[in-house]
Amino acid sequence: MPLFGNSFSPKKTPPRKWASLSNLHLLDRSTREVELGLEYGTPTMNLAGQSLKFENGHWVSESGSFLGDRRELQRLRKRNQQLEEENNLLRLKVDILLDMLSETTAESHLMEKELEELKQHSWKK
Repeated sequence: MPLFGNSFSPKKTPPRKWASLSNLHLLDRSTREVELGLEYGTPTMNLAGQSLKFENGHWVSESGSFLGDRRELQRLRKRNQQLEEENNLLRLKVDILLDMLSETTAESHLMEKELEELKQHSWKK
C-alpha cells in the first residue's frame, strides 16, 4: 500500500484534432516540387574559368572536352613524376655532399691536432 497514492501514472495526451493545417500533403509529387522548389538540378561550380558539374559522384567538365582534360592531366602527372625523380636525385646529392663535408672537416681537425702536438714536441726539445 503506497503512502502517497499510486506510483507513477502520467496523464494521457488528447489526440490531435487536425493532422496538418497545410494541404500540400494532398498534392502529387510533381506539383509539390514545383510549389516548394524541390527541383535543385545538378550542382555546378566555376573554377579558374572552367565550369564543372557533379554527375554520378564525380565532378565533370561542362564543356565536354574530356579528352583535352585527360591529356592535360596525363601531361601534368608525367611532369610531376619527373619533378619527384629530380627532387630525389637532388636530395641524394645533398646527402653525399654533406657526408663529404663532414669527412673533410673531421680530417682537418685531426691534422690541426697533429700539428699542435708536433709544435709542442718541437718546443720541448
